[in-house]
Amino acid sequence: MRGGRRLFPLLLLALLPGLCHGREPAPGAVTCGSVLKLLNTRHSVRLHSHEVKYGSGSGQQSVTGVEASDDANSYWRIRGKSDSSCQRGTPVKCGQAIRLTHVNTGKNLHTHHFPSPLSNNQEVSAFGDDGEGDDLDFWIVQCSGTYWEREDAVRFKHVGTEVFLSITGEQYGHPIRGQREVHGMSAANHHNYWKAMEGVFIKPSLDPAKHDEL
Repeated sequence: MRGGRRLFPLLLLALLPGLCHGREPAPGAVTCGSVLKLLNTRHSVRLHSHEVKYGSGSGQQSVTGVEASDDANSYWRIRGKSDSSCQRGTPVKCGQAIRLTHVNTGKNLHTHHFPSPLSNNQEVSAFGDDGEGDDLDFWIVQCSGTYWEREDAVRFKHVGTEVFLSITGEQYGHPIRGQREVHGMSAANHHNYWKAMEGVFIKPSLDPAKHDEL
């Protein structure tokens, strides 16, 4: 017994490094499969898309920012570079590449070397069919911790062209009057911070079927 008593504290000390490094995701982590709205914290508009194509540039489906919080066209699903790389309920890590799929049209958030129509930055569009597009649909989540937390303001850096998903305030006229231009910018600044808002968040747990609605 005496030897066992001396051994127990040693075993506990050996386990402590794994217990104290904060490896477990917090309940507020954004997870793969979650459906959410993204708020640009500088301009207070939500990332949005709809079946309206650009009249110039790529001619693909336009992506804008809207002030309304209740617009159903502002929901995006969090996915990985492949479905196997981001299984439902898995917390998204800072530095991880993801896809943002527009729920109502099935197209992915996308950018490429076309000028945006208002600011002449880089055009951001929605591209693909039924969630499948190409390699220009990948965005890296930039945040300061281990996981993307719902309370965090994060940046999305495009893998292929290295621009940041941004809004600088330019407004469209007809037929999407008042909506803001979304574009890519080469510089990291206060125009490209985004925060997770309304949505259905899959809880990070051993049972990924569980979720909570906000």
